[in-house]
This record gives sequence, C-alpha cells and structure tokens, in this order.
Amino acid sequence: MHAMDVLGDPVRRRILELLADGERTSGAVVERIREEFGISQPGVSQHLRVLREHGLATVRAEGTRRLYAVDADGLREVDDWLGPFRRFWEQRLDALGTEIARGQRARRGGDA
Repeated sequence: MHAMDVLGDPVRRRILELLADGERTSGAVVERIREEFGISQPGVSQHLRVLREHGLATVRAEGTRRLYAVDADGLREVDDWLGPFRRFWEQRLDALGTEIARGQRARRGGDA
C-alpha cells in the first residue's frame, strides 16, 4: 500500500495531525479520535497499526504506556510524490513574501 493510500483515510490523517504536535499515548489518541469520529478503541488501534506498518508512525513502550509519534522517514514518500506539484504554490508563497516585506518597509517609512 502506498503512503498516499494510507493517508486517504480521514481518521489516519487526523491521527497523524495529532502526532505532529508531539508524541502521544495511545489512550490520548483513542480518546480524541473517539470524540471526533465515534470510533471504538479497537478501531483506533487498527488505524495506529496501519500507520506503524506503513512507516508513518512509530511506537515505543514506556512502562505500561505506548507512545506514538510521526515517523518522518515514512512521510518522505508523500513529499516525493508532491514534488512535481510544488511549483503551483511556491511562486505564490514567494510573491506573498515579497508583499509582506514591502508592507514592512512601508510601515517603517521606507520605500514602498
């Protein structure tokens, strides 16, 4: 299964969003996903397993707790896939940066 296939599921995408903020216990992930999607603990565990098996998340034991985190190496496949599309937003971001700098100069009394 390609990483993009794994990320096609909104629950798995949300789990990765949660993990992007930092390591979380499986219990914390289950609680949040249950609130947002109404999925049971076994269902969330299945999504976590898919993320682990496809290299998008890691798990480590700390006593009786299981701590999950994003596996950046697994996201490299997604990053590579997005490569050809970057040109569509990079020029706009460059233009935005130019406009921001122009506005800052104008506020400081510099040339506009």
